Amino acid sequence: MNKSYGTIRKISGQVRKWVVLPLLFIGLSSTVLAQTPPRISSSVDTTAIKIGEQIRFTVTVETDSAASVIFPEGQTFSPLETVEALKTDTTRRLDRMTLQKIYALTQFDSGTYLLPIQRIEIDGKGYFTDSLMVSVSTVEVDTVSKEFYDIKPLIPVEKAGASIPFYVWIILGSLLVLGALLWYILRPKPLTQEEEEAMMPPYDRALLELKRLENSKYIIQEEYKKYYSELTEIVRSYLEEDVHISALESTTDQLIAKLELMKDAGELRIEEETITQFKRILDTADLVKFARSKPESSRAEEDRKAIEQIVIKTKKAIPEPTEEELMEQAAYQEELKKKKLRQKRVQVALATAAVIVLGLIATVFYYGIDNVRNTLIFRSSKDLLEGEWVSSSYGYPPVDLSAPEVLLRQEAEISPDEKNDIQDRQVFSFYNPDNMLGVGTSSIILSKQEEPDYQKSIDQILKGFVDRGARNIITKQEEFSSASGVPGIKVYGSAIYQREEGGERIRGKYAIILFGGKGFQQQVILSWEEGDPYAEEIIDRIINSIDVKTQV
Repeated sequence: MNKSYGTIRKISGQVRKWVVLPLLFIGLSSTVLAQTPPRISSSVDTTAIKIGEQIRFTVTVETDSAASVIFPEGQTFSPLETVEALKTDTTRRLDRMTLQKIYALTQFDSGTYLLPIQRIEIDGKGYFTDSLMVSVSTVEVDTVSKEFYDIKPLIPVEKAGASIPFYVWIILGSLLVLGALLWYILRPKPLTQEEEEAMMPPYDRALLELKRLENSKYIIQEEYKKYYSELTEIVRSYLEEDVHISALESTTDQLIAKLELMKDAGELRIEEETITQFKRILDTADLVKFARSKPESSRAEEDRKAIEQIVIKTKKAIPEPTEEELMEQAAYQEELKKKKLRQKRVQVALATAAVIVLGLIATVFYYGIDNVRNTLIFRSSKDLLEGEWVSSSYGYPPVDLSAPEVLLRQEAEISPDEKNDIQDRQVFSFYNPDNMLGVGTSSIILSKQEEPDYQKSIDQILKGFVDRGARNIITKQEEFSSASGVPGIKVYGSAIYQREEGGERIRGKYAIILFGGKGFQQQVILSWEEGDPYAEEIIDRIINSIDVKTQV
């Protein structure tokens, strides 16, 4: 019994040694690995390039597979420029992952530049890469084997005669075409025979149509159905227009009954014998049209003559129109004239629109759609560019520049945080909300006789952009020289601005130009809407006019 119990204890000890202890080691190892901090490393493929060549800057991050990693974006490598940021390469192994991000950087000015420290954000905590120096050299020019020549002098050219601009020809041609179309539309046109007959009084038209029927070949060809159909239609149309009864849609009996009623009412002074004769002809016409009856040719001719006499007698039997009827007829004629006039106006409008469209197409074809669009679409920046400019000095130390409007003095308070560094600040600005064109100058007297901190000033200005709603700010930096050669710094780029609080967002551009010396600094801040060619010209003109004093 004791021997068996000792054997069991020995086996249990071995189990703890070979099973429990390794499991405990694995658990401790997992805890240690989970707490391993991220590792950041960076490298470049070269530290010496020529102007325009590219450096491949590689950032490698090794961290937990569930970590959130944010790499730098945009122009954060200034003074080097970002050409391209390649897609992040990710490799996973167990609960760890390795991220690799490659940036293509370049510089177009020779010199030695500091590739700044880059911030990598991992789970909300910042980690930084190492900084390093990059040498950019110029491209050597072969002045030995290549032969150089002097600049050729100007060649005088005879001044050609003043040529008429193309758009003038377009306007003249459009006016000529428009005039021709209007003449064609508005000219008095000769009436056709059908139109002349349609404008004849019903009585005259009926007699003319009866005469034409007399000269027809219907009787010779024994086409009595067509003959009587036209004969009855002529007389029915006349009665409907001149006597004002619905004759075309009435049967023979209905039409005769209407004539009898009008005779009894005194509205038509016609003899009973005439009505009886008319009914006989209508009955004959019905037999010919519907019963295929064939009367004698002499009878058909007599019926036509009888109808002619019925028309004449009916015309005489119609009472003279009353004053009210005459006024109604006059009103009808006036309305008819107005209708024709409206039709003419519509035709003129269509012709004018067609000429304008053709002229616009020709203008776009010659000048290009962008130039035409910028001319037709109202842009307040165009008025500013073409208006009278103002050249003036602003602040102390002074900043000289030309602008489309006078810059007005602004209240510039110095915050408690700035009082240790700034003694005085003078600000002048102009802003047009229609095109986001802003021009501002700032002259600053420092509290100490030392060189200004340009980077701090740039950060404060960009922070001001963000506070006013700007997003996605892209920044570039380069050296700058004023009109008189004073060196400075130019920071420029683009951003998405907000026109007003809660308003629409629009892409714009900006430029910040800084000068300074011991104890002072001068700033020029410009902003404008991207894609506005007139604003671009305004900004270029302002920048080319900037000049500053080098001493206080």
